[in-house]
Amino acid sequence: MYLKNLTLRGFKSFASATTLALEPGITCVVGPNGSGKSNVVDALAWVMGEQGARALRGGQMADVIFAGTSGRAALGRAQVDLTIDNTDGLLDIEYSEVTISRTLFRGGGSEYSINGTPARLLDVQELLSDTGMGRQMHVIVGQGQLDAILSSTPEERRGFIEEAAGVLKHRRRKERALKKLADMDANLVRVLDLTNEIHRQLGPLARQARTARRASLIQARVRDAKARLLADDLASALSKLSVLEASDESAAARRSSLEEQIAAARAELARLEDAERASSPALEQASSDWQSLTTITERLRGTLMAATQKVALRATPELPPGGEDPDVLDERARVAGAEDATLAGKVEAARSALTSATRAREAAEDADDSASRELARVNRVIADHREKVARLTGDASTAASRLEAAIAEADRAWGAYRAAQERAEAAEKTVPASSVGSVGVDASVAEGATPEEEADGGAARAHAEASARRDAARARVDELLGVEREARADRARWEARRDALEQLLTPEDGTAELLGRPGVLGQVAPLLHVTPGFEDAVAAALAPFADAVVVDSLARGLGELDAARAAGRSLRLVVASDSSGPSDGPADGISEAVRADLPEGATWLANVIACEGAAAPLASLLDGVVACSLEAAADVLDVPGVRAVVTSGGDVLRSWSVEGGRQASSVLSVRADYEDACAQAEAAGARMAEVSEQLSEANANLDRCIREANGALKALREEDAQRAKEAQELARAQSAAQAARAEAERAHDVARRADEQVTWAREQDVAARARLDGADTVGPPESLEDAQARADAASRAAREAREAENEARLSLRALEEQSRRAASRARSLRQAAAAEREERARYARREAARKTELATASDVEAAARVALEAAERALAQAAAERDRLSERRSQVSQEVSDARRALDWLSAELSEATASAHQGQIAAEQTRLRVEDLQRRALEELSLEPEQLLAEFGPDTLVPMLPLDPDQVEKAAAAEPSAYVRAEQERALAKAQKDLEKLGRVNPLALEEHEALASRHKFLVDQVQDLKASKADLLRIVQDVDRLVEEAFASAFAETREQFEHVFGVLFPGGQGELVLTDPDDMLTTGIEIEARPAGKKVKRLSLLSGGERSLAAIAFLVAIFKARPSPFYVMDEVEAALDDMNLTRLLAVFKELQETSQLIVITHQKRTMEIADALYGVTMRDGVTTVVSQRLAD
Repeated sequence: MYLKNLTLRGFKSFASATTLALEPGITCVVGPNGSGKSNVVDALAWVMGEQGARALRGGQMADVIFAGTSGRAALGRAQVDLTIDNTDGLLDIEYSEVTISRTLFRGGGSEYSINGTPARLLDVQELLSDTGMGRQMHVIVGQGQLDAILSSTPEERRGFIEEAAGVLKHRRRKERALKKLADMDANLVRVLDLTNEIHRQLGPLARQARTARRASLIQARVRDAKARLLADDLASALSKLSVLEASDESAAARRSSLEEQIAAARAELARLEDAERASSPALEQASSDWQSLTTITERLRGTLMAATQKVALRATPELPPGGEDPDVLDERARVAGAEDATLAGKVEAARSALTSATRAREAAEDADDSASRELARVNRVIADHREKVARLTGDASTAASRLEAAIAEADRAWGAYRAAQERAEAAEKTVPASSVGSVGVDASVAEGATPEEEADGGAARAHAEASARRDAARARVDELLGVEREARADRARWEARRDALEQLLTPEDGTAELLGRPGVLGQVAPLLHVTPGFEDAVAAALAPFADAVVVDSLARGLGELDAARAAGRSLRLVVASDSSGPSDGPADGISEAVRADLPEGATWLANVIACEGAAAPLASLLDGVVACSLEAAADVLDVPGVRAVVTSGGDVLRSWSVEGGRQASSVLSVRADYEDACAQAEAAGARMAEVSEQLSEANANLDRCIREANGALKALREEDAQRAKEAQELARAQSAAQAARAEAERAHDVARRADEQVTWAREQDVAARARLDGADTVGPPESLEDAQARADAASRAAREAREAENEARLSLRALEEQSRRAASRARSLRQAAAAEREERARYARREAARKTELATASDVEAAARVALEAAERALAQAAAERDRLSERRSQVSQEVSDARRALDWLSAELSEATASAHQGQIAAEQTRLRVEDLQRRALEELSLEPEQLLAEFGPDTLVPMLPLDPDQVEKAAAAEPSAYVRAEQERALAKAQKDLEKLGRVNPLALEEHEALASRHKFLVDQVQDLKASKADLLRIVQDVDRLVEEAFASAFAETREQFEHVFGVLFPGGQGELVLTDPDDMLTTGIEIEARPAGKKVKRLSLLSGGERSLAAIAFLVAIFKARPSPFYVMDEVEAALDDMNLTRLLAVFKELQETSQLIVITHQKRTMEIADALYGVTMRDGVTTVVSQRLAD
């Protein structure tokens, strides 16, 4: 059996599918450092089931997937296919060629297959376990494997021989057996505990079952007594029901007899009622006639009385009307109408006058409004003119005041006083004597106008200044808003960069998962303070500890390492140690005092870093390390004390190695960028907070300035209104001539003072005087007196027009009132005349009617007396006939009453009989309901049909003896039954119920539970016996496995020791080597020590040998195992790198011996090793991707 093909797809640097056709014999893989030769070895180990990422030189398993280059994207999976020639059938599978495939996806999924059939890792390991290609992988001797053998413990060296001898499968069998044994012990303990617990429960449950059994007997006695009592009640109810049904038949016969008698009495009553009804019409007719005659008599008597009264009433005549003559009233009405017509003409004339007065008043008011508006316009024009003159005067005064000295100021004051005197004199001359007082007041007002105008100018300036401050504050707010936006954008940008860098700082292997755990003090990077620009260099020098984490103790680190190894992760830890204790780090380099001078541009790396706290031991890694450019590296390496040179790009150069080519930034560089981003973010945040505070102050200042500007504007408007009011008052008090003269005097005074100004202000003064002279020459454009006179005249005319209108309106109202009174008087007189005439006509008609009614009433009175006498005679005859018929009706009614009383008695008898029968029916129904209730109870409580109840438990059946105690069951069964006695059954029922109450709460399921628990207890006891038997079987299996392991190990060790002596003699001519057991008496746990004594030396311990001798000794140990238990193939990864030519020759001789039985795959740089190869594979790397070139050297 040998390896036939190895195909790599996306595995580490093999981005493209690469197939290595392996030949029997020796196959060498050669190529420069970093080209991917060792990746071939990693691929073989990985496809055969390697689970440790560190064993594959990675931090996590996903590192085996091609990570991409600058010109090629990363892949999503890695796949390796290994084809094995199984012609000799060494593998326990029915194929002559076996292909093992393993695929890993970047998402974490992993797949195995054997000849294309999905498989498990365990299937692959079991398939390869007997070939020496198991989990220990001793057939693959990778870089550092020799050191691992030399530094391994005796027990670990034993594992190499066990793997080669195929003992591990027996150990796995033993482990499975021991695991089952441990599980069985745990199960046995649990079953025993459960058995004991069930045994403890059986006692109380047995007592509960006995109580339940006794309760069932008592309940049976209760049921029997209840059934017998219920059967007795049912029999009695059925007997009573029969009696009640018989009594119902007799009551029905009596009711039939009474009903016949009632029918005869009702027929007699009907006959008498018919006779009574037959006599009723004659009596009713007689009564009706008597009633009619009574009514006629009463009416005639009433008519006679009314006629008598009417004759007496109409016999006396009515008095004639006594009012004024209607003709006189008509004459007076005519006179009043003529007066009303005269007044109506006057009213029309007054209404026309009122209309004219209204039109005149409206015209006058329109004229008054026009005059008022004109006066207001003139006042505004004059006020504007005075304001303009005052403003120009202020400007001239301001220009002059800038050039005045102290003496000129005094002259100006005197000049102003004289001007005031002149204005007063002019006012006295022009104003009438009666207005002198008012003129003096006006002069004083005019004199005081200047400070008011100055105050007005101050309010305007205050408003302008406030507006300017408001605009400046608003501009400041806008500026700060822009600064705040910029600061917020800066902070967001730096925070995003900080977050991105923070994610890059998280280690990609299992180290990141340790952060936050107990005993983990944090990352190393924050404890390193590096001078900017040297981060990549320091990170390369400290690799791989630059992004490691710090643990508090070595024990903690070992524990985390075990956990990581179990999880298939890699770790990088730094152990924090006390500064007073010894350091476990690398050996100290040269001290600072003896450091040699470096060329220009080179720096000792220890001078650019400060290691704090737990990172202090890392400083020793930087001793003897220099940072410089790549061009100066060769010269710096020649300086004494320089161990290594690191460039700013992270390249590490030693006198014996070169490492570099990394493109990504180091963790320290990223950390520096992260800290810079944090600082920038904090600075941006502080700047934004400062700008926000300034913005708040600026907003407050803006609000204040707006309020001040609004206040100044309000003050300016108030002063303008006040000034306009004062100007109007001044305009009414002074004439246009006084104002023009006063202004001319002030202009003359200004011109006189302007002569004394300095040369540099003369042009401004001349311009101001010219503007002021122009304003003075123009004068006021309108006359206030004319406008005021016109307004007063229009006002007087409007007032007079309103008064004339009011007088016309009052005259009209008076005439209209007189007209209404005259018309009302004429109308009243005409109405009085008409009313009087109507009254006289009504009197004549009433008198004629009285006489007619008197004659009629006399005739009626006479006729009524005759009719009344006849009616009284007829009434007496009708009354006698009515009395006779009424007496006959009374006799018939008495007979009807007697018949009804007889009928009522018979009806009462029938009702009594019916009630008695109804009560019998009710009793029978109640008895029937009781029977049904007893039958229902028999079904519900006893589940017995009524017939079955009477047949089995009736009063006529014998009562058996029922026990109340489980121990008396047999005795009760032998007793004779007795006759039924209700009292005894009631006593037995009461006693049984009392006994049942004494038992208390009974578990009705106790019997079933006790039976089930007893069965389970028996089952568990049987299970305990089975477990004990199985445990004994497992112990025998463990003993058999131990025997097999001991025999296999003893045999393999003996052969390996023999081969070690031979191989050691080949590699160390004249030397002696031996494998010694540490505990020969215990072949199951004994370790293996290697004793090596080269020729001419007396030492035997490996630690005392040189490096090359140690490597040869380790090779001798491995080759001895190979020869003792040959494997189909072996992989050697640069095992001869440290050997000289002589030792290399000896090793190649050993390789040739191994070639006879096994296939060798050798990774090498040695030309002599390549010479003995049968096939040669050249490995090179281009743009980060490995390519392979093959050459077959021998057939």
